Amino acid sequence: MQELFKAAVERGASDIHIKAGDFMRARIHGELQALTQQKLTVDQVKGIAMQLIPHQDDRDRFEKLLDYDCSWGIPGVGRFRVNIMKQRGSPMIVMRSIPIEIPSVEDLGLPPIINRIAAFERGMVLVTGVTGSGKSSTMAAMINWMNRHKRLHVVTLENPIEFLHRDNQCSITQRDIGTDTDTFESGLRSVLRQDPDVILIGEMRDKTTIETALKAAETGHLVISTLHTKNSVQTISRIIAVFEPSEQEMIRVRLSESLQAVVSQRLVQRKQGGRVAAMEVMLMTSTIRDCVRDPERMEEIPDLIEEGRSHYGSQTFDQHLMGLVRSGEVDFDVAKAAANNPSDFDLKMNMFGTGASGAGGPQGTSGLADEMTKMMGG
Repeated sequence: MQELFKAAVERGASDIHIKAGDFMRARIHGELQALTQQKLTVDQVKGIAMQLIPHQDDRDRFEKLLDYDCSWGIPGVGRFRVNIMKQRGSPMIVMRSIPIEIPSVEDLGLPPIINRIAAFERGMVLVTGVTGSGKSSTMAAMINWMNRHKRLHVVTLENPIEFLHRDNQCSITQRDIGTDTDTFESGLRSVLRQDPDVILIGEMRDKTTIETALKAAETGHLVISTLHTKNSVQTISRIIAVFEPSEQEMIRVRLSESLQAVVSQRLVQRKQGGRVAAMEVMLMTSTIRDCVRDPERMEEIPDLIEEGRSHYGSQTFDQHLMGLVRSGEVDFDVAKAAANNPSDFDLKMNMFGTGASGAGGPQGTSGLADEMTKMMGG
């Protein structure tokens, strides 16, 4: 089993699926591929699950487990975030591959602005995107930057712990929900008594978690967390919607004061294989803070993000995707499909002379492209 997992990781697998009645499969560069020639039996899947579950009392009640999270590692290969579930009454396992080495922003090909965000001293930073979009890797890269450049106490609350950080310049305390603390809520109640400078919360799941995270950000800590939202505007709206209508005006004010940045990401296929994160980066400016406080002005935020690229370092998805196409890293059609508005993206790229006809476009367009880049903050 370990050799099979090792081979999958070496081929670039991000996830491994193990299901009774099916082949073992791996998601390699975004597509599921079969790893075995024979379908797995219920007993085989149960046997694998028993090796992955770390606690004997949980193994003893395996038949009653419906959803179970843990982590598991292979020396010299890496770690896995493991989810064990039931489907149609049979066991299934999904394993997310986590590299041994903590990635840097440069390793992941992320915009340099992410390192600047990691240098913030206080407030709230949110990393958002759908499941499997690389949020955990981005947060790990931010903690990695701190660990190399600052002297801080970083406390993480995770379920389960994914990347294992070694203490370097920072002291990094990683707490596993269910093992080191009972719940996110109890861990968050305690964390403010543990002299943290930075608090990483695996996910802001509910109103209590959001309220406690806001309180931590308001009292001078840097709070980093995630939400399953597509972009900055949806992220702000989702947080506000968690609260009762009578509370929402005050939450808008608190959020406008505490939020420092929202990084939203989605993975797109590279031309040469593998995937790269396309990112929307919203940095809070005084104008955007005003928009957060006023629900009538929320729709202005995307334009403000686009306009702030040259001065603040913010960027929209479409701006980043255009850059990836121009650099030759991502195919035009792939980028267009991932854009917020494919029609607008097509129009802008053709104005740059880098549309479907190919990078560079006809001769004589370079001056126009340069002018358009300046106008759009590119």
